[in-house]
Amino acid sequence: MSDTFTGVVESRHDRVLHLSIDNPTQRNALKPETSRAMARALRLAASDDRVGAIVISGTGAHFCAGGDVSTLFSSRRENPPQHHFERVGALNEFIRSIRSCPKPVIAAVEGHAAGAGMSLALACDMLVAADNAQFTLAYVKIGLNPDGGGSLFLARGVPPQLAAELAMTGAPCPATRFAQLGVVNRLVPVGQALTEALALAAQLAAGATQAMARIKRELEAAHTHSIEQQLEMERGLFVEALHGAEAGEGLGAFLEKRKPQFSRT
Repeated sequence: MSDTFTGVVESRHDRVLHLSIDNPTQRNALKPETSRAMARALRLAASDDRVGAIVISGTGAHFCAGGDVSTLFSSRRENPPQHHFERVGALNEFIRSIRSCPKPVIAAVEGHAAGAGMSLALACDMLVAADNAQFTLAYVKIGLNPDGGGSLFLARGVPPQLAAELAMTGAPCPATRFAQLGVVNRLVPVGQALTEALALAAQLAAGATQAMARIKRELEAAHTHSIEQQLEMERGLFVEALHGAEAGEGLGAFLEKRKPQFSRT
């Protein structure tokens, strides 16, 4: 399903939802209405039992070029700060919807993931990239600093010295280097990122998705929890899971020496 007004193309592949940013003439630069539409689709998917995993990509040769920089100069002269607070707020809504979604969200990156596009890619739970893809956080080159959580996700994902270099110089980082650091989960030939991401998403969607939702909560909390807080969270979620339908199916399949059928639970 395509929505030309919002710049989002949505399609279903069994239990996988594919959301594509559809603005190829501007390398899929994000508009506020696109960010809001993406956030809305992710919120709907979060409560849709028919969706087990989500893939985000860009239409054409590139993932996302971030915001529309060409309009920023005139916009800063013509609009008050509140206008720009609201524009960045739309991006933040998109990023929050990825992190709060209980389903695995996978980025399929071809070409460039720049600015907010890099923030978006790093916000996803997993990342599949073409071997020639480039990740760039070049805000500093026009006198700006990252938004969309780019500084947070970069600082979490790479050594501090590399995070400082990428953010302070605006130099591109090739997908091959991110793959060596474990930031990219799958490195594939050009043109194959979406295919591989959909295959990975299908694998996840066939698994214990409620357990994955709890795992996502645990991993997110681990960044701020003390060891005692994390242990207590894990204990509560473990007992909750143990008495749930997925554990019943998983344990039963283990004892019966068969493959579990989690999608039926």
